[in-house]
Amino acid sequence: MNIAFTGRTAIVTGAAHGFGRTIALAFATRGATVHLCDLNEAGLAETVALCGERCRSHRLDVGDRDDVQEVVGEIVAEAGAVDILVNNAGGVRGQVGRPLEEISREDWQTIFDANLSGAFFMTQAVAPAMKERRYGRVVNISSGAGLGISLTGIQAYASAKAGQIGLTRQLAHELGPWNITVNNVAPGFVRSNPTTERQWAAMIQSIALKRLGAPDDIAAMVMFLASDFAGWVSGQVISVDGGK
Repeated sequence: MNIAFTGRTAIVTGAAHGFGRTIALAFATRGATVHLCDLNEAGLAETVALCGERCRSHRLDVGDRDDVQEVVGEIVAEAGAVDILVNNAGGVRGQVGRPLEEISREDWQTIFDANLSGAFFMTQAVAPAMKERRYGRVVNISSGAGLGISLTGIQAYASAKAGQIGLTRQLAHELGPWNITVNNVAPGFVRSNPTTERQWAAMIQSIALKRLGAPDDIAAMVMFLASDFAGWVSGQVISVDGGK
């Protein structure tokens, strides 16, 4: 299967590091023009340096609807269209597991803004251009926490990722008549840094393939879902977790 994105324009959020950077590189090496969005400008610059001339960077807070509308509007004006959106921005925003009595409104909302509201705002912003062309691919990056529980005990993260999965299914039906697919990738235990590797090392025995994943494993599924090979796949949640 030879997947190429020559002539396509993609937006990847959370592209300053981790999954987002790997996904952006995968699109760029397959011929796409990639617009990288993140709050981390230094990390964005590093991603651009790796991607080369096919990448453009944009400082963006996906949880701020006005910011999203402005930046996506600029991208559409420059590119003429957006073919692919990958809603990868999210994470736990520096929080750790605590008893629910200790969670402030701000702690709760910060995680929802990044993981759920951001996916909604970004899709909302690209939808008009995709509808006009009657083509689009939206791929949301959730987590195994959205299908089960957060092993780190972060209530808002598990809830926001579960909400993102529900949003995926809902938007797949709303946008389907315009030939826009909406799918979701739920990563399992992925080797991304030494701390993460130590944290999940004991979990390897529960994985069928007996290894942690890598960012490239997640990017590979995104490439498929964003390609024309997945033209009749929508509203799906694909666990990329080595088998559990």
